[in-house]
Amino acid sequence: MYGFKAFVFDGKRTAGKALDTLEDYTPAYVWIDDVAVVTRSKHGSIRVHSTWAQDDSVVGAGTGVGALTGAVVGMLFGPAGAIAGAMTGGSLGFLFGASADMAMDDPRLDDFAEALVNNSSALILVGQDAALEEFTAAVTPYGGRVIQTDLNEDDIKAIRKELKQTA
Repeated sequence: MYGFKAFVFDGKRTAGKALDTLEDYTPAYVWIDDVAVVTRSKHGSIRVHSTWAQDDSVVGAGTGVGALTGAVVGMLFGPAGAIAGAMTGGSLGFLFGASADMAMDDPRLDDFAEALVNNSSALILVGQDAALEEFTAAVTPYGGRVIQTDLNEDDIKAIRKELKQTA
């Protein structure tokens, strides 16, 4: 079973600081390179940062969990959304382009998009139950509002198929 989990924090830099601390943990978390950090400035500008989106070789694989997280994040804001408009070239452009024609109808995902208000940030992971449980245990001490939902297996298959075709 795949799920979506986000921790939404007050402060544009809070999620990034939490991730920086988690990246220094030894032994390294298996899911650490699959997490996305989404920030919204006090003026409403949205940015996405992730290890998997900075490395074009990861996208070529097309089926990585990080790429799956990117595709879901892209669908949250839609092709006309602020994130899609802010992304240019490279892996993120590919990921958001791959998800532009797809949509997920889940009120919890809508809750996430609405929770990312000005001057906030979020850590997001799309993964299987074991990874999400470890992610939850690691991030919970940092606080934040938790938004989670299970993802439909057919949606996951469709995303993976789209990613493979676009790769």
